[in-house]
Amino acid sequence: MTPAERLLQLLILIAPTIGVGTVFFRFVEGWSWIDAYFFSVITLSTVGYGSLVPATEAGKIGATVFIFFGLGIFAYVIQQFGKMSAEKQAAHSEWLIARLGHHKAHHEPHADNADTQPDHDHHPPAANQ
Repeated sequence: MTPAERLLQLLILIAPTIGVGTVFFRFVEGWSWIDAYFFSVITLSTVGYGSLVPATEAGKIGATVFIFFGLGIFAYVIQQFGKMSAEKQAAHSEWLIARLGHHKAHHEPHADNADTQPDHDHHPPAANQ
């Protein structure tokens, strides 16, 4: 599956979840479309500002059901975004390592400083006894 197809699949999974929550809270709580959408997103993302709180019994029960089902979907979508990002990073790292591997020098450059080898004549001071 291509990254674009995976992204579309995740969008198809999360958009209806947010949409159902938005419609539910719009009609049950009487909130504006923006407020109902905002509540749905902040609830699923577990931010929960607390600026909007369901006041009706149906809204409170609906919110708990929305959290139980929606949070699992939201967590899966976020996990898949992270997985896609990690795969892209790993592919780039492999490409970079392969590219750098082709440009290795045939011989190691010689160091100009004379202290590249340990001094065998020098002994460290004895520890205090």
